[in-house]
Amino acid sequence: MKAYWFDNLPGDQREPHDSGREVSPEYLSKLGILHYNYPSLDSVNALATSRSYKNRDEITISPTALGAVYDDKIKAFFAEHLHEDEEIRYILDGGGYFDVRGQDDDWVRIKLEKHDLMIMPAGIYHRFTTDTQNYTKAMRLFQDEPKWTPLNRGEGTEGNQYRVAYVKQRDGGVAA
Repeated sequence: MKAYWFDNLPGDQREPHDSGREVSPEYLSKLGILHYNYPSLDSVNALATSRSYKNRDEITISPTALGAVYDDKIKAFFAEHLHEDEEIRYILDGGGYFDVRGQDDDWVRIKLEKHDLMIMPAGIYHRFTTDTQNYTKAMRLFQDEPKWTPLNRGEGTEGNQYRVAYVKQRDGGVAA
């Protein structure tokens, strides 16, 4: 995993957009982002058990796997949104970028590759895109029944109870 400030320059979202300014693990932790590198599914299973994750699925994001809906899916994943559930993603193959909003509302870009596992707290604004290889195979883990409902950023999301709780926790300096 590599984390850095997004450069905000125009261009293909799948490019690195690396500003050259790294983001420290401590800052990611303050945002509630946890990261692990697990070459073995045994480690993923142990983490899932410790965090009471009962369900999981796998998704392959590529033009071949998604066919005609690939472009629409990538646009939807890249729209800024939040979820009302903690989000765990384990990269089985390929790679991609998760962008998360920092404390000052700037984008932090997180490059994930095979064996990277990232946990994002409920209520954090984020987006996802593949890298230039156009291929990500990921495992999604869920505490209960799988939910994929993104709430796109807008007037209503700032008052969302999960967003409010996230901002309070983040601004208090306590890691999720």
